[in-house]
Amino acid sequence: MYDLAFTIDDKGMATPLTLAIDQAVIAGWTGRDPVARDKHIAELEAIGIARPATTPIYYRCSARRLTTEDTIEVCGEDSSGEVEFVLIGWQGRIFVGCGSDHTDRKVEGYSVTVSKQMCDKPIASELWELEDVIDHWDQMILRSWAWIDGERVLYQEGTLDGMLPVKELIARGFGDKGLPDGCAMFGGTFAAKGGIRPASRFEFELEDPVLKRTIRHAYDVITLPVLG
Repeated sequence: MYDLAFTIDDKGMATPLTLAIDQAVIAGWTGRDPVARDKHIAELEAIGIARPATTPIYYRCSARRLTTEDTIEVCGEDSSGEVEFVLIGWQGRIFVGCGSDHTDRKVEGYSVTVSKQMCDKPIASELWELEDVIDHWDQMILRSWAWIDGERVLYQEGTLDGMLPVKELIARGFGDKGLPDGCAMFGGTFAAKGGIRPASRFEFELEDPVLKRTIRHAYDVITLPVLG
């Protein structure tokens, strides 16, 4: 079990809350549109990553890979981030956040499951109640920017109507029991504009255009040398 400190936005009031996380799940290939989903699959195939056994698919990784820090360390030049919404179960409630499924793409070429364990998964420290956003879920927007060769570029952008409905995503992964308490689940991502590539810094956000608020986070990527 791993404790992470968050702030819950409750109708404009910020309430600190420490959540005990005992499992982390990375949901992949969660696109609602099969054409867009297949585009992302093809994008990964282009860099040597095999098609998934099922869509969606639910990978596991260590809960201790989750971090709210603003720096991560990775081995070599083959990793990259991708923005995702994050769902966290706690005492029968579900909170919504935003994170980056930072992944080693070289390792992903031979085992997606192993690749999910290779890098820390940065998440923003702010959360919302799912019940506050579920009625306009499809209108919310995920975005990311990558710093590449000293330039900040828009890396991903899309509305959540491109993903499976949140209740369906939970049901497919956990059945009638719903999202377990202490489980943090990443909900899938959008294709990268210009293709998947590494960055020295990654910024991401989840925007709620109805309630006029945004969850944001950013982190620097420190590359450690890989010696032969």
